[in-house]
Amino acid sequence: MEFVKLQSSLLLATGLFLSTSSQAFDYFVKRDGSQLMDGKNALRFAGIHAPELHRIEDDAKGVCKADPRGWGQYFKWPTADEQENWFQSLAFTGHKVMRTYVLSVEQEFDPNCQRETHISKPLKGKITPQLNESAMVHYDRMIALAEKYNVRLILPFIDHWPWWGGREQLAAFYGEAPEDFYNINSKTYAAYLSIIEQVINRKNTITGRLYRDEKAIMAWETGNELKDTTAEFLQSTAAHIKSLDKNHLVMDGNYTQIHDFALKDPNVDIISNHYYENVGNLSPATVSKDLQKIAGNKVYVVGEFGLLDIDQLSAIANAAIKQDYQGHKTAGFFIWGLRGHRHDGGFYWHLEPANNKTYSYHIPGFPEGESNQESAVIDLVRESIAHMNGDKNVAPLPKPLPPKLRPIRDQKDIRWMGAAVGRYYRIERSTTINGPWKIIGDNISDGINRFDPSTMTLFSDTDSVSKGTYYYRVIAINESGESAPSDVVMFLLR
Repeated sequence: MEFVKLQSSLLLATGLFLSTSSQAFDYFVKRDGSQLMDGKNALRFAGIHAPELHRIEDDAKGVCKADPRGWGQYFKWPTADEQENWFQSLAFTGHKVMRTYVLSVEQEFDPNCQRETHISKPLKGKITPQLNESAMVHYDRMIALAEKYNVRLILPFIDHWPWWGGREQLAAFYGEAPEDFYNINSKTYAAYLSIIEQVINRKNTITGRLYRDEKAIMAWETGNELKDTTAEFLQSTAAHIKSLDKNHLVMDGNYTQIHDFALKDPNVDIISNHYYENVGNLSPATVSKDLQKIAGNKVYVVGEFGLLDIDQLSAIANAAIKQDYQGHKTAGFFIWGLRGHRHDGGFYWHLEPANNKTYSYHIPGFPEGESNQESAVIDLVRESIAHMNGDKNVAPLPKPLPPKLRPIRDQKDIRWMGAAVGRYYRIERSTTINGPWKIIGDNISDGINRFDPSTMTLFSDTDSVSKGTYYYRVIAINESGESAPSDVVMFLLR
């Protein structure tokens, strides 16, 4: 059996290119009181949180048994095709801003699970942690793609929690306790400042620019859910960031409460909160409470909320869109959380351990996710984006781009990377490269939840065919129309 990829339908049309001068954005996002400003225009946004634009937790592989903590997952870096597909999904559904998850930190069981991280322990004889170059090139590409697809990024540095490695793992480099992360006189805190400096001054290998000069970055966030933030910690961290980077905004990564010291800090631009049941603030009332506390002194963003049914999600989203305090409104919000297409077909997925019930959502929403209210949630996000833009109607989805048909080694195992907003697919076969084409599969979905590539496939050609040469192509379809065909792939049945 042999395969050959015969046509290239996208070529440079969706490829990244080096740019050392021009940028797609005209301005850095700035703050004017309680508003975000893109030039002279106020910027408000909504979205579905995409945490894994730069690192993948591959739940389909299960828990790594070599990690004695009992919950450590397998991780990997995204392919270029995957990252571009995910940004297309965001852009084609109207997203203007996206917050990612943190930079991962090395911990002792990573080698046993073949896990790489963004931040590695200091080299022998050195004091400061180092950025892992093989990881950061994916981060570079994320920023370059954000620019290409006109999506601004909120980038948090370090996690309070250990899921990807966080403050505890950073402190372990120096034999200190997790709490020392917040102690501005500790070795751990000095390492944290070093990481910030290394990141801000990094030169993007794709755009050729320093991160501090990338307009695609909207804000640096001190970290994820840094709930033990003190006045000294925030003051020192925010001042450090601003001393290195005059272009970008600073978001306080604290959550559950809004501190007076954050509101008074001149180097803090954005106050954020996350709403979850386990911290007792998962309510539309939290929007009003927080806006009143901030009183227009800073920009307010709801960085995460979710794990609710659609009616409750709608109530919080509606509050974030409409409620105000003395004319001051929420600048933006994200519903948790999204996963994207896999390189070789299907979607990544994640079951939220907080309620052991909610799965990650997939754009544009699929019937297979009905038990998760997936289509309703994606529709809510698109409606919220329209409201935040001041639009009366939700923008229609564009026609899908061609899916990417992968090499075929078995006609009963045909796989393709789905189009960013494709709802279903048509599979066609021919005995000659130019047709005529026979439809062998129609209305085929790639939206299966809990997709396991080791045991599942997208499509099997079960027709009884004689030995010979066959050609396959796939077309993506949604309510706006059909894509051009995918590349044609030849399969030789011997």
